[in-house]
Parts: sequence; C-alpha cells; structure tokens
Amino acid sequence: TPHICSLSPGGPDHIQDLDRAGGIPAVMKTLAAHSLLDTGCLTATGKNLADNLSSVEIKDGAVIRPVSDPYHVQGGLAVLFGNLAPDGCVVKQSAVVEEMMTHQGPARVFDTEEAATEAILGGKINAGDVVVIRYEGPAGGPGMREMLTPTSAIAGMGLGAACALITDGRFSGGTKGACIGHVSPEAANGGPIAMINENDIIRIDIPTKTIELMVPEDEIRERQARWVKPEPKIKTGYMARYARQVSSAAQGAIIE
Repeated sequence: TPHICSLSPGGPDHIQDLDRAGGIPAVMKTLAAHSLLDTGCLTATGKNLADNLSSVEIKDGAVIRPVSDPYHVQGGLAVLFGNLAPDGCVVKQSAVVEEMMTHQGPARVFDTEEAATEAILGGKINAGDVVVIRYEGPAGGPGMREMLTPTSAIAGMGLGAACALITDGRFSGGTKGACIGHVSPEAANGGPIAMINENDIIRIDIPTKTIELMVPEDEIRERQARWVKPEPKIKTGYMARYARQVSSAAQGAIIE
C-alpha cells in the first residue's frame, strides 16, 4: 500500500491540512479507487464502505496524493527481522532520513529508559551510535512504556539524522528518525536484545527489512546460556500479574 499522505513529524503537512483536504475519508476513497480497500464491508453507519465514501471529495491533491504519485511506494511502517529480532520489530520508515535507512554502528546499551535519557542529555552518545533500551517490553516494563523521551532527546541533541535507537518498548506517532521498537522476543523473556554487549556492532537495513547483531551465533548462544532473568520490577498487585502473564509484543501483548 503506497504512502499517500505525509504528516508531521515525518512529512510537510499537519493534521489540519489533512482535515482541509477531506480527512481520513478522502484518503480511504483514494485507496478504494485502486481496490486497496474492501468497500463492500458493513460499517457502524449501517451502510457499506462504498456508500460511506460515495459523497467524499479529495479537496487537495498535494496533501492527499494520488496512488500514482505517492510520497513513498511502500507504506509508512516496516517490520524488520533478523537475529536481533527473530519475531520482528517495527520502524516508521516514512520518518527515517535517507542516510539512516541503512546504518551500522556500535551499541550503547541501557536497561531503563531513564538511564538512556540521562546519557543522551549528558552528551555521552556520539554520531553513529545505536542506542539500545531494553527491559522495557510488555513484561519487562512492565507495560511496554512509550520511549518518546529518549527519542526526543536524541533529536534535541542534534543526533536525529546520525543515531539509531532500538528498544523492546514502544513509540508514539510523534517519533521520527531511525527508532525501532517492539523488538521481539523482549529482553525480560531472554530475547537476543538481552544478549547485546556495549560496543557490539548492530546493522540495520530498512530497505531489506533486516536487523542483525554482528556477533557470531555461537557467542550469542554462550551469552544466552549465561543470562540470568532479572528480578521483576513489581512483585505484587495487578502489574505483577500482568508481567507474568502478558504475551510477546509480536502476539499483541495480550494477557494469556
């Protein structure tokens, strides 16, 4: 599915521009005209999608581009796989600058969001680094916190086009740059992200949908054998139960 509407922070327009151009219904009508939506499905209005969209107008073709002239041929999100994320991870590729679509650099490893933010704001992260924030996934957080603070800090320190960030946590829609989240399996469940050592080389290749820890597989297996699951951050109450029972982000982070 092509990327036909690009809003801030990944693009030039804002939500009010989209509203003026016809809103989400206009985006849907553009896609439906190319059989990219099932217009026969029934909706909450009691009518099918085709009926709902019949009177919709696309009022600004510069904001909502035609499918023949998209911002990007592929959609805004990409799912990457590799030995660092065997079950996948997610990046908003539409907000990644061209020079960071492929990147290789040393890992800077942090076990909490707060530790990473302190290092970024303290000037301890350099251009080319790959910031790794782990134990922030559904079970490890617990709750899979939003990593907006460190990503904003990277941008604020002028490193948004020079550093990547990888986490088993999640992001908001306001994130831009090479920020890769939902790494699965997560660190708290012994995923490969827990085996990364400081200064290990990580390779990210968004066009080929791959993410790799450039460490020999036998070394990764040795690290896994030595790994000890950390004590849970919360040991009583609902959040402790949630941490014990929640599934991987790759399965929707649901209570099992």
